[in-house]
Amino acid sequence: MRTFSAVDEMRSYIKPLKRAGKRIGFVPTMGALHEGHLSLARTLREHSDIRVCSIFVNPTQFNDRKDYEAYAVNLKRDTELLKGEGVDVLFAPTVEEIYPAGFQTTVTVSEVSKPFEGALRPGHFAGVASVVSILFNAVEPDVAIFGEKDFQQLSLIERMVKDLKFDVQIIRGELVRDSDGLALSSRNARLSPQGRLNALAISRGLFAAQAAFRSGERRAAQLEQLVTAEIHSMPSPEIDYVTLVNEETLEPVTTVSGRCRMLVVARVEGVRLLDNAAFHG
Repeated sequence: MRTFSAVDEMRSYIKPLKRAGKRIGFVPTMGALHEGHLSLARTLREHSDIRVCSIFVNPTQFNDRKDYEAYAVNLKRDTELLKGEGVDVLFAPTVEEIYPAGFQTTVTVSEVSKPFEGALRPGHFAGVASVVSILFNAVEPDVAIFGEKDFQQLSLIERMVKDLKFDVQIIRGELVRDSDGLALSSRNARLSPQGRLNALAISRGLFAAQAAFRSGERRAAQLEQLVTAEIHSMPSPEIDYVTLVNEETLEPVTTVSGRCRMLVVARVEGVRLLDNAAFHG
């Protein structure tokens, strides 16, 4: 596996491959890799000839500096995991490489950024859109994959690519769960054993709502209540939001029709856990 830290080096390596007709696939990450990330890399095998992964902890998408400083990345471990998956290239730039002195440009996706995570984490999505634009320009992928776990982020990238005419196909990577149902996340490592057990209330609630949906329930309020009630069954429940939305617009719905998604964020032991589930009518 080749490793690059400079944008110019990354471009110099990729351009001849593209001229030779190779299809470049890309998985951007912030490190602390888990099975969810690795599943995205595996999915790219069927869509590309050369697989590139990036590891970059992006400071501009953290609205709390303490969260950024506490974000733990083990580059050696992550590199070995990517090698084990047969990834061809690792792009691991420094903060100074991505944001050199004098940097002053921000990419904003207005409407998709407003609700949910955008409202609770001001500036977060501007940081995401900006860094992904930079990474796209450095890697020049033909196809990139983003996981459905961060569904609002995925929607933001899809809209940005469409609006700014990036020549890259975006593939949705399925949300990956552990055997107990908990959505995989690097944040799970911050939970105590009991906290992890408590966190399972989130996925249980989503599964209960999906079961009710399969049985014919279409009222959003009733489906949302099933999730909320399950989360409230755990000690000291904290819910940021539980909302059924239209997958295309992210606007809340009152009745499930077409492609909808239940978006959930709850806090367990102070750790914000994101989850979601599809409701396709």
